[in-house]
Amino acid sequence: MTKKIFKSIMVVAGAVLIASLVIIMGCLYRYFSDVQMKQLEDELSLAVVAVEKNGQEYLEGLQSREYRLTWVAENGDVIYDTQSDGESMENHADREEIQQALHSKEGRSSRYSTTLLEKTLYCARRMDDGTVLRISVRSVTVWVLVWGMMQPIFIVVVTALVLSGILASRISKHIMEPLNSLDLEKPLENDTYEELAPLLSRINKQHRQIDMQLSELQRKNDEFTQITHGMTEGLVLLDEKNVILNINPAALKLFRTSHSCKGKDFLTVERSNDVSHAIQDAFSNGHSEICMEREGKEYQLHINRIESNGAVIGAVVLAFDITEAAFAERNRREFTANVSHELKTPLQSIMGSAELMENGLVKSEDMTRFVGHIRTEAGRLVTLIDDIIRLSQLDEGCDIPFEDVDLYEVVTDVTTGLEDIAAKKNIEFTVTGESVRIKSVRRLLTEIIFNLCDNAIKYNKDGGTVEVSVKRQEDNAVIFVKDSGIGIPPEHQTRIFERFYRVDKSRSKESGGTGLGLSIVKHAVQYLNGKIDLQSSPGEGTVIQISLSVC
Repeated sequence: MTKKIFKSIMVVAGAVLIASLVIIMGCLYRYFSDVQMKQLEDELSLAVVAVEKNGQEYLEGLQSREYRLTWVAENGDVIYDTQSDGESMENHADREEIQQALHSKEGRSSRYSTTLLEKTLYCARRMDDGTVLRISVRSVTVWVLVWGMMQPIFIVVVTALVLSGILASRISKHIMEPLNSLDLEKPLENDTYEELAPLLSRINKQHRQIDMQLSELQRKNDEFTQITHGMTEGLVLLDEKNVILNINPAALKLFRTSHSCKGKDFLTVERSNDVSHAIQDAFSNGHSEICMEREGKEYQLHINRIESNGAVIGAVVLAFDITEAAFAERNRREFTANVSHELKTPLQSIMGSAELMENGLVKSEDMTRFVGHIRTEAGRLVTLIDDIIRLSQLDEGCDIPFEDVDLYEVVTDVTTGLEDIAAKKNIEFTVTGESVRIKSVRRLLTEIIFNLCDNAIKYNKDGGTVEVSVKRQEDNAVIFVKDSGIGIPPEHQTRIFERFYRVDKSRSKESGGTGLGLSIVKHAVQYLNGKIDLQSSPGEGTVIQISLSVC
């Protein structure tokens, strides 16, 4: 308050000072200009009389550095000039003062020079013979006048501002001293301005009311905080204007904000149009629900309107984490649909072939081919069922005993069994590395390596290569499976480990895959507490790295 009073006084003093200086300088400049113009007219009157009497002889004998006389003919030609050669001067018929003098006997004008910061005053009069006599004198502009008086102006301004500052400081302190000494805790015991007595009485009354209300509010707030702090569900309380009144830690984490959001519009915390519309629906209809995704998780928001005495006073937002339930339900539906489809395809093929054989529609020479087809499809069913059983065992976390395993030896055994398949596709199969012994499950390691190498062969190019290597890197055993195959597009790389997911369904069908191989790899690696890293580019092949702890 003291600073505001001080600034106000200084601003007023400065404004008055500047206005005074501007008015004074303007009046002085105008006064001197008028005086100079009158002197110029008087000088011209004398010069006209002399020229009419003595002609050019008077002008030739005139000696003046301050005034300049120019004698101009009716057509604008310069007859004589006291400071220049008249014959070399340009025609003056277009000069404002000359034109005025020719039409109304007298003329005045002034012209400014921005480079010299001065102006020239002109005064002209038509003589009896029709010629015009003009007199001119140089006059400084207002800026030159100000510049010339800069030193006294500066002294006056500084003196005035210093005095104003001293007086303003004393006055503001004197005004604020009683106010600053007020004891607001005991407002009725203050001895200050009489005008403040009603205000102090109201403050004292409000103090008592506020103290009681604060005690009650604090008690209720502590209870509410203890209840909501331990909730796993997110809770947000909004007023009727959508402003956040309270928010618990779970909601802070969900909406990625801090306690500073209290008192702000909920729109500044959650900018989703769907959530905003859901809140508006709750205000209108009493209740609304909406599902949202946040950082890979799914949440269900229940929004309920809060009313008091028939008026809407706000809304409560409850956020439930339904990620696991939604994921399990989605996986259940997808798994059921995929298993049904995968089982139905070979069964239909078996039933079709068996029906043809049963009805005697198969020639004896084709019987072997049909039986082979039934056997192939039955084998496909057995493989699919075995894969499903393995995944179920891994999902249930069955206790499988660990043993001391030479990882390089397992890789060699698996790849040896695949060499004939690789040779049929003219694929060069190489195994490199070193012996690395780890505590693991041999059966799961075999499944991992077999599925990775089998895929590397199936989805490779004719005449391609498959490189498998085993290395020890610090405390980890690392398996690299690199192929020169078709590669995996980036948009599919995050999903290829899902059950029954295929990048190219037609190619997978031709290769006889079940769509569970990489899913088995993923779950087996997780069971062994390992990590999978995938690097692939379409047309350039794929590299899959499996890291397993040595200990």
